[in-house]
Amino acid sequence: MSHLTSPEWLKPGDEVAIVATARKVSKEEMMPAINIFTEWGLTVRVDDDLYADENQFAGNDKLRAAALNRVLANEKIKAVFIARGGYGTVRMVDLVDWDLLRKNPKWIIGFSDITVLHSHIHQHLQLCTIHAPMPINLQPHLVNIKVVHALKENLLTGICRYPDIVKHALNRSGKGEGVLIGGNLSVLYSLLGSSSDVDTNGKILFIEDLDEYLYHIDRMIMALKRAGKLSGLAGLVVGGMSDMKDNTIPFGQSAEQIIADAVKEYSFPVLFNFPAGHLPDNYPLVFGRKYQLTIYKEHEILLML
Repeated sequence: MSHLTSPEWLKPGDEVAIVATARKVSKEEMMPAINIFTEWGLTVRVDDDLYADENQFAGNDKLRAAALNRVLANEKIKAVFIARGGYGTVRMVDLVDWDLLRKNPKWIIGFSDITVLHSHIHQHLQLCTIHAPMPINLQPHLVNIKVVHALKENLLTGICRYPDIVKHALNRSGKGEGVLIGGNLSVLYSLLGSSSDVDTNGKILFIEDLDEYLYHIDRMIMALKRAGKLSGLAGLVVGGMSDMKDNTIPFGQSAEQIIADAVKEYSFPVLFNFPAGHLPDNYPLVFGRKYQLTIYKEHEILLML
């Protein structure tokens, strides 16, 4: 399968927008990202309701959907950075007018809770999106500066460069090619059976997660397996499984071991500890583009084709 439709890469002078689809944010939290994007030569448009506040959320569901609709309708805006994750995107995804994005293709950028948008757009619009740090993550103490440079290069040239991948004992050798999809495991699990559930057959699946009990990881990966989401993969890439928790009586496996055990009967290549997810090293991945995953004793490579 060839890659999906790709919006145009950015160039200096292009307008980009910051929109909140989930948890609320403050101006102080957004300013480092606004300064970075401005230094790249981009014109940053801050939505009027970016700093809306309703309990945990950046305003109510209708307000957040309306904010996204406004920037999707604006032909001048070439990319939309989702301000932060947390929770809430699934509450407003069905209120978005997706025909606006179909008419005006542009990059949607984010990760974690934004997996809802990645999956919905992939399934319904066949349009590429970018799994990458969000404005909330671009504060100096939260991100590796090399990732900031990688994100700039990706957005302005289309090139994705990744650091040398550290070998992992659970990696499985092989070679696979396919469109890259995925995101946060918990969110993918929550989308099963919904209109935003994504077709994984013949594709390379990326997963990552944060702050989950190990038995939750097992429950979610088993749900994906029983739903047929793992058997037809061209490859599996596992990013950061960060800050995992265990019960007083140990589960007995790490998150990585749980995942390896769930896919042991299949033959596709499996790569662990890829530098993406809830990590300072959260390198950009272009969902919807075709990647090649190669894992052998002498080298381990994830390459965008």
